[in-house]
Amino acid sequence: MKKVYYLFIIALSLVAGSAKSQTDAGAKKILDEVTAKLKTYKGINAGFTLISKSRTGQINNNVNGKIFIKGNKYYIKEGTTEIFSDGNKTWNYNGNDEVTVTAADADDQAFTPQKLLTDFYDKDFSYKLVSSAGNYNQIQLVPVDKRKNFQKINVFVDKSKGMITKAKVIDKSSNTIDFNLKNINTRADIADDTFVFDQKKYNKNIEVIE
Repeated sequence: MKKVYYLFIIALSLVAGSAKSQTDAGAKKILDEVTAKLKTYKGINAGFTLISKSRTGQINNNVNGKIFIKGNKYYIKEGTTEIFSDGNKTWNYNGNDEVTVTAADADDQAFTPQKLLTDFYDKDFSYKLVSSAGNYNQIQLVPVDKRKNFQKINVFVDKSKGMITKAKVIDKSSNTIDFNLKNINTRADIADDTFVFDQKKYNKNIEVIE
């Protein structure tokens, strides 16, 4: 799940870093509008699919899950595995007998949904508007830091929703991860305890690693 989680977050939040990127004015305008709109939402929940493929097109993994976002908090579920973050702590539950607890900001380079609400794209990527045909604006992002484990990310901004609802991550070996959001609710009323791991609701023999 951890690998799938990070691939998901790469696709969803795109991450931040150095301020030396080269930018396309058209792409920047679209991404600025996406960020501004996201900040107006009280809560977001959605389903997602992640399909990873080899460079030859063979499907290696096909994952369905759901995500909840409220301010700097988030919750992700895929199968029996779950990730909770209340903005201070993050709990990674393996769905069986172990949960790992870390500080939410333990790794500044981690790809987290909170970065959806910042100007993430304007710091670590060069980006350009590839296409505005049809229902989507397609924007290609290339990391400034060539040590990143991916070559580029193509994000698709739904024109009617004003949101990134699809993305394709291409890694250093030309494998791809296709990400899609579905059933998006931007008016979700989400209880704060959604974002906190409560051991009483699970197996009492769970090992907590901090």
